[in-house]
Amino acid sequence: MHSQPNSVGIITPQTAHFDTPIVLKSGATLDSYDLVYETYGVLNTDKSNAILVCHALSGHHHVAGFHSEQEKRPGWWDNMIGPGKPVDTERFFVVGLNNLGGCHGSTGPSSIDPKTGQPYGKDFPFVTVEDWVEAQTRLADRLGIETFAAIMGGSLGGMQVLSWSILHPQRVRHALVIAAAPWLTAQNIAFNDVARQAILTDPDFHGGNFYQHGVIPRRGLRLARMLGHITYLSDDVMGEKFGRILKNEVFQFGYGVEFEVESYLRYQGDKFADSFDANTYLLMTKALDYFDPTHHHRSSLSAALKPASADFLVVSFTSDWRFAPSRSREIVKALLDNNLNVSYAEITAAHGHDAFLMPDPHYHRLVRTYMSNAAEELGL
Repeated sequence: MHSQPNSVGIITPQTAHFDTPIVLKSGATLDSYDLVYETYGVLNTDKSNAILVCHALSGHHHVAGFHSEQEKRPGWWDNMIGPGKPVDTERFFVVGLNNLGGCHGSTGPSSIDPKTGQPYGKDFPFVTVEDWVEAQTRLADRLGIETFAAIMGGSLGGMQVLSWSILHPQRVRHALVIAAAPWLTAQNIAFNDVARQAILTDPDFHGGNFYQHGVIPRRGLRLARMLGHITYLSDDVMGEKFGRILKNEVFQFGYGVEFEVESYLRYQGDKFADSFDANTYLLMTKALDYFDPTHHHRSSLSAALKPASADFLVVSFTSDWRFAPSRSREIVKALLDNNLNVSYAEITAAHGHDAFLMPDPHYHRLVRTYMSNAAEELGL
């Protein structure tokens, strides 16, 4: 099943353990931590063909391929990464990781705190995009990668790419910022807070220490994910997929599932509650809220991006109202103010914010061409 020619095939995650303490932006320190990651393709001898993939809110290290013959769904960006795909693993060595604070193997709230022998829970420190970039540089050092051929990500992943270009400009040649924004709007912060409140007010949350009670704040997680899904999809795609279709032909005059869209949202909520840690969800949404490279630059994005030296590909999608194309154009303008090489594309797509995960032919052709040109420029 998984021996298809354009798949990276069966992949085994790896764990990098770090004993050097990391001081986080909040002032807290983690004395040691693990980062789980996967790699696809072969790192060339001068280590110039590496690409880092930064994940979004609910993403993780499993970017492409399969973990077993039985796994039905491949990694979350499998349509983008693999042999002969837009990011071609026959030319590039791709690294995907689960960020600090995650719940898929990297040290996070559900991990055991060596000081107490109990899960960190509510005591796990807040993490920021800048903290993730610092941890990612340490992983790059461990792998012997001094400069990435490209760093790419969508949504919150795109924010990490921006941060890399500012904090470590000499370590990134090409920056692919997809369906992202330079900071969250008040509306976006509001959506995140409602999602957090659903979790924080769930009686099974227990102030973040639900692990000791043998429960999960399932209701809160379900609501948070349902709200998120509404904002990730466009009105058009929801109308196209579900319209006003009823599960039964007549109204039930009750509060159960009557419309197909309700069924879809509840299914997504249930699936998420079974696979994602509530404390990690809280941390990731706060990292989104806190991200603002202009914070120390009197609100000038051009000044904030002054250190950047990479070439950029910035991509937005017409139906994405959560991270609207106008936000990408703000990034493009600030990069152009600094005389950087910028390619910008606004893709006509119906899928809303989720469009960056979809195999849209125009979008994929664009990334393929950009990455092929980057490979030729780097002599790969």
